[in-house]
Amino acid sequence: MTEGFSGLRLEHVAARAGVSKATIYRRWDSKEELSLAVLEELSAPHIRIVETGDTREELLSATLNAMRAVVDTPFGPVIEALLSQIAMNPQLGDPFRATIIQGRRDEVRQAIARGIARGDLRPDAPIDVATELLVGPVYFRLMFGGELTGEFAETVVDSVLRGYASPVSTSPSAARRPG
Repeated sequence: MTEGFSGLRLEHVAARAGVSKATIYRRWDSKEELSLAVLEELSAPHIRIVETGDTREELLSATLNAMRAVVDTPFGPVIEALLSQIAMNPQLGDPFRATIIQGRRDEVRQAIARGIARGDLRPDAPIDVATELLVGPVYFRLMFGGELTGEFAETVVDSVLRGYASPVSTSPSAARRPG
């Protein structure tokens, strides 16, 4: 991906892998399919949110998982190289949103739903908006600049908790809720 998406040629991938072009085309019909497969493989370890029984910890995991993926793994440079194509090219963007983005959304939604069930978050908390508030800032900083630090993740999560905290909660998560 050093030359970007426009420079990606499946024959170059085949040559670098030491296989024939036909071998590549047997598995992927296009560079969009190959790019999506790479993104899926690189993102998979950073999507799941482990249920811990602690709403704040789970929400922090949602934000930190996205941060680690873009900062500490090969997913970061690949997603940066492909962001404009994901936005403009439906052959890549539509399946990316339907698989990787939907997978992340589903995991974050489940964590928020658990927080609601525990009584840490308001039952009327808009789950889709809360999901975007937890992960969106990571991608905003990736695209437009800004540090992605643990302190930043804590600030994002504390802001979501302040906005959507249940007025009455007895869980350990609520006891640590920022004022």
